[in-house]
Amino acid sequence: MGKKVNHPSRRTFVRNSLGALAAFTIVPRHVLGRGYLAPSDTLTKGVVGTGGMGRGHFGYAGTRVVAICDVDKGHIQQAMNQLGDKGVKTFTDYRELIQLPEVDIVHVATPPHWHGIIAADAARAGKDVWCEKPMTATIGEGKRLVEAVQQHGRIFRLNTWFRFADRFYGMGTTVQPIKKLVDSGLLGWPLKVTVSRHTGFDWKFFWVGKTNLEPQAVPKELDYDMWLGPAPYKPYNPHRVHGTFRGYWDYDGGGLGDMGQHYLDPVQYFLGKDDTSPVKVEIDAPQQHSDAVGTWRKITYTYADGCQIVLDGAGTETGAAYIEGPNGKLFPGFKSTIPDLEKKLAQFPDPAPQVTDFVEAVKYRKKFALNEENGHRSCTIVNIGKIALQLGRDLQFDPVKQEFVNDEGANRLLFPAMRGPWTI
Repeated sequence: MGKKVNHPSRRTFVRNSLGALAAFTIVPRHVLGRGYLAPSDTLTKGVVGTGGMGRGHFGYAGTRVVAICDVDKGHIQQAMNQLGDKGVKTFTDYRELIQLPEVDIVHVATPPHWHGIIAADAARAGKDVWCEKPMTATIGEGKRLVEAVQQHGRIFRLNTWFRFADRFYGMGTTVQPIKKLVDSGLLGWPLKVTVSRHTGFDWKFFWVGKTNLEPQAVPKELDYDMWLGPAPYKPYNPHRVHGTFRGYWDYDGGGLGDMGQHYLDPVQYFLGKDDTSPVKVEIDAPQQHSDAVGTWRKITYTYADGCQIVLDGAGTETGAAYIEGPNGKLFPGFKSTIPDLEKKLAQFPDPAPQVTDFVEAVKYRKKFALNEENGHRSCTIVNIGKIALQLGRDLQFDPVKQEFVNDEGANRLLFPAMRGPWTI
């Protein structure tokens, strides 16, 4: 008889093979095909919009800029001066940048009226997306962007980070202890959240538009028609573009558009409202101009369960707690009317962990903490407030249908017509 050979079992073979594969982590992307990303690779990034916000995120850890795009050649030159001569490709039309096979992530750092279109096009082109706030300028664009990201299996990050990092303005803590307090039920239910300068927030009412803009010649370095993109045509004036665009309804929404998602996304998170929206918005504000954004005194949002968010623009709620419930209050500095709060909170579980590293999320295809779904919902809070201000009246909202109740005029502003040839 021949000598018996001990062949490895299938289980042993698989285990050994997986061990060898784990040890071999650096695999060139071209070997495994377009779209494969080895965990050891540095992610490549294309940045659309190279003003202050775009340039400010060139150095995000674990990424490398390989392409930039801007409709202002002056911005491109500033960006190249910052990046140095590293073979970075430059474009004035984002549609060329998103087709580059070497780009993994598209960072959308344009004014908000471009966010939805560019982010959705990037997702359809197979790119993961990092988008500045507010996520979209309209609710309809937000719905389309959610569909594009999910249909094409992309990873999406909205760039407001307070739900998972940094001290939350005047509260003297990250949001996690606030979330733990709300989840504990110690404050009772429903809750009222007041966002004002007295609770540590600034609505930046210097972001208002001018109503007497004189047409001026377009600078030679700026493609103004492309800057306007889907927005209605208005004659060029420097106050419409770049640093002051937030003061015009066509491109943003003043202090509410600028700071709203920073302030309200964490509220949505700790109230547990990531899958819904307020059912009512009430406003107290001067009549708004049709073009230029103005200020407002108060905006109040109410949810179906009675929870409220009060945006106190005028600062009249001088003694308001940040969060108030039937059983207690929470003030800035994490001070509370509940005795021995820290000792009581220690008995409750911490909030569920979140994926807060975007590089990790992209490499391992994990949903990011602030993604297309919950980002759309917190952006919707901002956008229904903008619509109420523009129309000058209180509104009822259906969170399931994501439309206003019995208000044709308001529903027309959910998804205003875009200037051709742009669409999402």
